[in-house]
Amino acid sequence: MLPGITMREFIADLFISLDGFAKGANEAAFFGYPGEGLNHWVNDQVFRPQLLIMGRITYEALAPFTSTASDTLSRRMTDLPKLVFSRTLKEPLTWQNTRVVASSAAEEVRALKQRPGDPLRSIGSISLVKSMLNKGLVDRLRLMVFPVVLGAGGSEPVFADYARTALELIDQKVLDSRIVLLEYQPVCGPNGLIVA
Repeated sequence: MLPGITMREFIADLFISLDGFAKGANEAAFFGYPGEGLNHWVNDQVFRPQLLIMGRITYEALAPFTSTASDTLSRRMTDLPKLVFSRTLKEPLTWQNTRVVASSAAEEVRALKQRPGDPLRSIGSISLVKSMLNKGLVDRLRLMVFPVVLGAGGSEPVFADYARTALELIDQKVLDSRIVLLEYQPVCGPNGLIVA
């Protein structure tokens, strides 16, 4: 990397229940806890410069309705540059401004972080985030924790099979008096590796 060039950040955003699930049976959007503060945060984040990165499952969940919707948020997401890591999806994709990367996600993210440009950001993509965090490529992990315990009805456990990772809490907010946003930074040792 050239002197004076700052590495691009990789910001991973995950929305989870209090007991660590990404989904539940018959759960409404935002686990049934929408709010003005949450909507403001989501809009503020999506209108910042960024390169969205995602796995195939997240792409297939978002693309069908976002690519054709006319609301401001969906149009912005369509306008943003996007990378989807997949060995099965083929271009051209229906969601505009999306490029497929079939090679190693870790190698691509590592290369992208070395180049100047807008921050990398993932929304969801649990497997991708887990892989990138385990490889020390995530700079900020943001957890939007909703006040619900899904228990036996929960699916997609967010932290299953993670390597042990030390995290430093660098920010916290409460939205709509009930949703907690926790922002963490992985703790690295002197050799640059994630501290276990």
